[in-house]
Amino acid sequence: MAVDPTRPFKPIRIAVLTISDTRDLESDTSGAHLAERVESAGHSLTARVVVRDHVPTIVAMLRQWIGGNEADAIITTGGTGLTGRDVTPEALDQIKDKDIPGFGELFRWISYQSIGTSTVQSRACAVLSGGVYVFALPGSNGAVKDGWDKILAEQLDSRNRPCNFVELMPRLREV
Repeated sequence: MAVDPTRPFKPIRIAVLTISDTRDLESDTSGAHLAERVESAGHSLTARVVVRDHVPTIVAMLRQWIGGNEADAIITTGGTGLTGRDVTPEALDQIKDKDIPGFGELFRWISYQSIGTSTVQSRACAVLSGGVYVFALPGSNGAVKDGWDKILAEQLDSRNRPCNFVELMPRLREV
């Protein structure tokens, strides 16, 4: 990360959505890791919720946060695999204005360093919806750490050079 110490840090509002049929807030370690990282970085954790792997439920929660102007970025964890119940990318397809393909590509490249070719089973992705970034990470603790520590911590830091997601935020709703 190339942090420019002469630039001010601009905290943003981030919501965390865990998508799982088996976890609740108490047993959701990946969501907890993510929430801790968001707050430790100096951002505002505006919400942390667990919902089931069900497209209409995921879409409803995302639309609530986006439409209610509750977050500048939403990070989901879980539901990005290949099984029948893994439906997070399909939910994001229903709300997206634009894809951010480089996020998934970079995530899989980073993940390859840890888990080798098993990374091809990940459908990590990101979209822009209503001027809000939505990042979908796999549900494992390792995936959350890789996604936050090696991509999002830098791109959601306004001091990161040569560019970052934060500096684009004022222009995301342009027509």
